[in-house]
Amino acid sequence: MILELDCGNSFIKWRVLKSSKAAATLEGVVGSDVALIESLLAIPGLLLTRCRLVSVRASEETEKLVKALESAFGVAVSCAVSAREMAGVRNGYDEFERLGLDRWLAMLGGFKLASGACLVLDFGTAATADFIAADGEHLGGFICPGMPLMRNQLRTHTRKIRYDDAAAEQAIERLSPGRTTVEAVERGCTLMLRGFVLTQLELAKSYWGENFTVFLTGGDADLVKDAVPQAQFVPDLVFVGLAMACPLS
Repeated sequence: MILELDCGNSFIKWRVLKSSKAAATLEGVVGSDVALIESLLAIPGLLLTRCRLVSVRASEETEKLVKALESAFGVAVSCAVSAREMAGVRNGYDEFERLGLDRWLAMLGGFKLASGACLVLDFGTAATADFIAADGEHLGGFICPGMPLMRNQLRTHTRKIRYDDAAAEQAIERLSPGRTTVEAVERGCTLMLRGFVLTQLELAKSYWGENFTVFLTGGDADLVKDAVPQAQFVPDLVFVGLAMACPLS
């Protein structure tokens, strides 16, 4: 069995495959290294043989997790690393190692699935957009605060903005002007994300006309999918790229 991990700024997304070519049989999201180990140890009959991961965390944090996995399961852990070029995609950053690994892997996955020009939109802690031309050239991208950052900044810096997650979820069932603070904040932030999406689409069209594929990924992609109905929603796009960056054959 193969363990795959996407270690983000806020959560660790994990899934278990029976083989490198099989679909995920188990998956989940946890908030800490300890919770990850506990969740995996609680799975009956789990016998891990390999592990691969991508991490945007500090190297010390990533190394601590790798050691914990090796100790708990006795597996070799492969970690994705930056590259100037891979699988036909050329990193567009001047300093290629500064491009976030999650973005890089999502780009690899998107280009493979599209077999041509693509726009990759990822909605997690941050919202990101990356443009990959038909020849594999990464033209660059954009980063802005995602829903969690926008929401938390308003909660932190505005004393009267206080509400729980249940109220937030209910507030975005529609996008009419809010009549409560939670409605105004949640709907306003959602509309900002949708505006971000529409701007990226217009830019992509200026490059490639209609000849490109749009991919949506990340935990908050549902908030914007109505604004881009032609997009392909691929929640595990980073894992598609991870398999390319860390082949286990």
